[in-house]
Amino acid sequence: MKKLAPSFYVIGGIMLLVGAATYITEWFYSSYIYLIGATLFALAQVNMGYQGKNKNLKRLYGQQLLGALFLVAAGVFMFFGKQNEWILMLTIGGVFQLYTAFRIPAVEKKDKET
Repeated sequence: MKKLAPSFYVIGGIMLLVGAATYITEWFYSSYIYLIGATLFALAQVNMGYQGKNKNLKRLYGQQLLGALFLVAAGVFMFFGKQNEWILMLTIGGVFQLYTAFRIPAVEKKDKET
């Protein structure tokens, strides 16, 4: 599974973008594409988790996983939400992903220097 994680990450990310972009056109399959992409993206992040002892990196990887779960929740709300709750979940997940995408490399670099 570790060998498949990078490809899941890329394919899931592309499917996330396509599903979210086509949802506004009310295309029937856009919700399915988004949810499958979010699931692949979350699986990739679970499998690329942190196994070290640095507490800051453990926290950041936990936040990254939480962001992935919010992205999956957005896909569920695309199916069962009454209004546009999925947009809120997508925004929260995106903020978590964006924050950790910048902080994890910075903390890893700092950790290697010390």
